Amino acid sequence: MTAGLPVLAEGDFYYEALGGGRFRSTIHAQGAWNEHEQHMAPASGIMADCLARHEPRGGMRMARLSYEILGLIPGGEFEVTTTTLRPGRTIELLQAELVAEGRVAIRATAWRIITSDTSAIAAFEDPRIPAPEACEPYDAGVWPGGYIASLQMRIADGHRAGSGTVWLHTEHPLTDRADSSDLARLIGLVDTANGIAARVPPGPGSYIFPNLDLQIHMYRQPEGDWLGLDNEVSFGTDGIGLTSTVLHDLAGPFGRAEQILTLRKS
Repeated sequence: MTAGLPVLAEGDFYYEALGGGRFRSTIHAQGAWNEHEQHMAPASGIMADCLARHEPRGGMRMARLSYEILGLIPGGEFEVTTTTLRPGRTIELLQAELVAEGRVAIRATAWRIITSDTSAIAAFEDPRIPAPEACEPYDAGVWPGGYIASLQMRIADGHRAGSGTVWLHTEHPLTDRADSSDLARLIGLVDTANGIAARVPPGPGSYIFPNLDLQIHMYRQPEGDWLGLDNEVSFGTDGIGLTSTVLHDLAGPFGRAEQILTLRKS
């Protein structure tokens, strides 16, 4: 089935900011499963950007983002609306909805938590991964779409179907304003995890395995413009799978992501 192609913005960025919470996607936000849809990765990034700008308060940061994908994410023009679901002095729950073609395509919630100095006890158990310069260039040509084509990728030794470590970088800002935080830009790459070590090749005669959600937990605020994905992919026996990923920036691990998958014969 082929839908009419959307009217896209033009430029070396993912979204044109139209004002009032409205945006228009470019070819660089194009998805891999259908040419008329957006990829979840930049869509989640622009929603994280909107959440970060919603009634900001000093001394607080987002620690968990939970995205529910409610259907195909249309390319072209859309709106992001943000609200506070649970206000609080030290903990807040925020919500964002991406509305396109008259329906909610993605609903996201974010816990924003007050910060304090816990450097004296700071520690993590997730192992570090090789730095980007210690990895080889990676060609993800098995995946179509403008978003994947917009990325620079580097792959670590030991990569195989079902398990792999890849670094991602993009020269494209989230919007034409180029004023998004490191957090929003890195969140805008996380959903790529479901394709870096696929258990089976996508396409005709194989399987499709789109994720229905994206859950991100961050024990440290990420920084910089490189995202490391150290992931494992599990397929169950009844048509359901899971992609589990440890997230890294150049300073080390900072959190984890989970994506539940629907497995379907193509």
